[in-house]
Amino acid sequence: MNKIPPYPIRPSSGKNYWNPYFAGLLLGLVLFLAFFISGNGLGASGGLNRILVYFQDALFPTHVNTTPFLLAMAGGDTNPLESWIVFMVIGALVGGFLSGWLRGRVKLETNKGPQISNVNRWAFAFIGGGLMGYGARLARGCTSGQALSGGATLSLGSWLFMLAVFAGAYLLAWSFRKLWN
Repeated sequence: MNKIPPYPIRPSSGKNYWNPYFAGLLLGLVLFLAFFISGNGLGASGGLNRILVYFQDALFPTHVNTTPFLLAMAGGDTNPLESWIVFMVIGALVGGFLSGWLRGRVKLETNKGPQISNVNRWAFAFIGGGLMGYGARLARGCTSGQALSGGATLSLGSWLFMLAVFAGAYLLAWSFRKLWN
């Protein structure tokens, strides 16, 4: 009979992962504190969008000033980087790096199956990332915002979204599994 590995890591996996139950508990506490302290949930696309708008405003201010969506974030004396969500994204990046570093898992590598080249793996990653970014813009939020924050508030749309994400991911993984085997 398999036992749940001791907290906070699973040494039996050989990869020094955090125990998923412990990490889930910590994530739930962070989400609760985010709602409690700031009145906002967790998400990443809004912060990344504001960082992008900051650079767009520096390079193409006329475009930003004539696009209402962008103007709301960077119009006049408004600095898009002065939003709480930008700091949350930076904190998530720094925290993720520190977690990996403390577990000895930080290294440059390309994870892929034996049937795919590094170039194709990176191409698929960028195409997938672009599609996810476009989907986040269409959905008015990313999967973390929808699943974590929306799911925690029992939003029906967020629950339906996550069911669709899992169904789509299983279908896509089944379709592309030959590239990984």
